Amino acid sequence: MTAVDSSGDGARRRGGAQQIPRPTSFTTSEDVPWPADSVWTMDSLVAAVSADVAPVLPLFPDSRLSAVLVLLAPGVDGPEVLLTRRSMSLTNHRGEISFPGGRVDPDESPREAALREAYEEVGLDPVLPRVIGELTHLNTIVSRSYIVPIVATLESPVGLVAQTGEVDRVLWTPIAELTVPGTYRTEHWGTPPLDRALHFFELDDETVWGATAHMLVELLVPGGGGQRAG
Repeated sequence: MTAVDSSGDGARRRGGAQQIPRPTSFTTSEDVPWPADSVWTMDSLVAAVSADVAPVLPLFPDSRLSAVLVLLAPGVDGPEVLLTRRSMSLTNHRGEISFPGGRVDPDESPREAALREAYEEVGLDPVLPRVIGELTHLNTIVSRSYIVPIVATLESPVGLVAQTGEVDRVLWTPIAELTVPGTYRTEHWGTPPLDRALHFFELDDETVWGATAHMLVELLVPGGGGQRAG
């Protein structure tokens, strides 16, 4: 994992220091949704990404339209994906790993918003990415957001650093690191029939979960993400 950390905290431990708000009742499974012999390339990751612009269909009437940039680039160990860590000083989703992104302004498209947010958050030149298309749009329950994931590629990783106090770490994370045995698991929060499944990637010093992990699973297993995330 190539990372730029501006938090001042050099400590490293499995899964990182993020506090996961788990309920009192949950179960865990380490079964992965992809074949054990899977090999990912840039071409295979984007092959199933839809180039069509899907209609915006929020689940909740008060949903806030957002867009994120799922950015891929070739690396030494295969494809890498750009992730960021939200600052611990934020009120919502503090310390969580996410894709660059944010609210869509009234005068812009989700694609334009994703590229703008990536520029504002990590300094990515918006002319560099080649936009491929969209992953399945998803609704988040807690933040009442309707998220449009925009998938794009770069010819090679570029050096990026946090440009705002909302981001305290920028990470180019190899897909090989996300899929190494023992990294992925599913947790079912609550009790049936009201339980819900959440995806987790426990890296050596960070945990990717929630909507971000949900989108990563769809990228790795087209159609495997579903429609809703925590």
